[in-house]
Amino acid sequence: MPTTTATETELEVNGLSQTLLLDNRCTLLDVLRERLGLTGTKRGCDHGQCGACTVLVDGRRVNSCLLLAVSLDGAAVVTVEGLAAGDELHPLQQAFLDHDAFQCGFCTPGQLCSAVGLLAEAAADPDPAPLDEAAVRERMSGNICRCGAYPNIVRAVVAAAP
Repeated sequence: MPTTTATETELEVNGLSQTLLLDNRCTLLDVLRERLGLTGTKRGCDHGQCGACTVLVDGRRVNSCLLLAVSLDGAAVVTVEGLAAGDELHPLQQAFLDHDAFQCGFCTPGQLCSAVGLLAEAAADPDPAPLDEAAVRERMSGNICRCGAYPNIVRAVVAAAP
């Protein structure tokens, strides 16, 4: 019978250091939801195709369902729960509210994390193109909205862009 191996892994999650003994087969999504109780990150397709599980790892947007948590030892992870500064919403969270950019809300956490990553990528581009609706659609194509709020999500991201 095969044995399961566990590895001590240190993650900074939403600014808090976490030292966890993790099964080597455990995904970041499972750690966030099951071990840390951060249920904002959603399980969608489990294949990295829908974007519902998008979080930021060291500032880059990733599909947490595809990453083994032990491979991220020492990484900084930000989930939707870590975007606000206390009672002050992140500018993208406010833009989502202002533009009614959610309907069922299932994809919203992944959309928000992806949009935060997108704006950081755009800001770091040495020759940035304007972030218009077409550019946002292209850059967020890995995040699917199934209920129809997608046009408002795009407008919210454009409105939040510097």
